[in-house]
Amino acid sequence: MKKFSIFIFCFAFVWGVNPLFAAVMNSTNYSIQSDSINFGGGLSTSTNYKDESTFGEIAVGKSASSNYNLKAGYQQMLQVYLALGTVADVTLSPSIDGTVGGVANGQTVVTVTTDDPAGYELYIKASSTPALVSGVNFFTDYVPVGANPDLTFITPVAASRFGFSPEGSAIVSRWKDDGSSCNTGALDTADSCWDQIGTVNKLVASEATSNYPSGTQTTLKFRASSGGSNLQAVGTYTATTTVTAIAL
Repeated sequence: MKKFSIFIFCFAFVWGVNPLFAAVMNSTNYSIQSDSINFGGGLSTSTNYKDESTFGEIAVGKSASSNYNLKAGYQQMLQVYLALGTVADVTLSPSIDGTVGGVANGQTVVTVTTDDPAGYELYIKASSTPALVSGVNFFTDYVPVGANPDLTFITPVAASRFGFSPEGSAIVSRWKDDGSSCNTGALDTADSCWDQIGTVNKLVASEATSNYPSGTQTTLKFRASSGGSNLQAVGTYTATTTVTAIAL
């Protein structure tokens, strides 16, 4: 019997992090990234709060146009920390027999950490359509029956399919379920709510608060399936996906 292997290559990058600025003052012992002319303020803390204040600055706040975004003032200039944890390449297993069909699964864990009080958003997209290919051969991108993801992975007997499903405490409502349908309810049923990745950024997770320093994990599950009457060409099939985190 002829079999083939399937690999998913995940490449991650962080989008939306503020750029690094040169220090305005530094020595061998310190570095000050930005300074402020004012008459008061400072850091104060207790067991219940942490406050950093500045008094006396003028012309502060946020402004923007089609060409720029400006955060004026010492407090506005404070940098936002945003980190995207290592995203490992995924090997789907077991190998599928192209003559009788089968199912192969794999997953990777993405950890997003930010101290932005507004939180973050996590997106995924594929580099091509179809996403899972081997030369001229491919698995058809998964297409749900309706507008929402399918609770269970459906593969016609004479076809192949490739899709994904995110899981975790921060997944958006599209990927939650009520036990029978997706994009409704508050459950995160394991191995449920399957969809096409697509070549346009698709929102999978979001938090509207800081999660520093622990971060939040989102598991990305991938599945390739070949129906019992489908003849899938032998080969090493690969898909390239991009994971993007944005601080809000």
